[in-house]
Amino acid sequence: MTSMIPYRSLFSTRPTLRPVIPASLFDAFDDMLDLSSDVATKAFPIDVEDKGESYEVKAYLTGVSKDNIDVELNEGRLSISVEVEGSKEEQEKNYLQREFTAYSATRGVYLKDASSEGLSAGYVDGVLTVTIPKIVEKQNVTKIAID
Repeated sequence: MTSMIPYRSLFSTRPTLRPVIPASLFDAFDDMLDLSSDVATKAFPIDVEDKGESYEVKAYLTGVSKDNIDVELNEGRLSISVEVEGSKEEQEKNYLQREFTAYSATRGVYLKDASSEGLSAGYVDGVLTVTIPKIVEKQNVTKIAID
């Protein structure tokens, strides 16, 4: 039989209506890290793949609108930022349990040989795919014959 109690992450934030005794050590850490703010900070998973002549970065952003995503490349550092705002209409509803809230998150990865030319990004089915070409170094090597 499955439980109706939602999964509790080590770093989740949740509102506390009354003081409770933590059921486990992880719950105690959750309570210590509980930030009483309307906007929670969450992380989203990313994959970084070296494709030879380019990098492909995938960010899994299910339920996020394309307008709420910001992607920047600054001197080899790729930053992906997301900000999802809750609406006032949803706050007035009488939820018994609510797990989706407003949040913001930023993930970054350093790609030492990333080129700022020829960048592309696409967002399909909750997956952001960013393709970053590598800097092509011209090798000025001249073979010298020995007499």
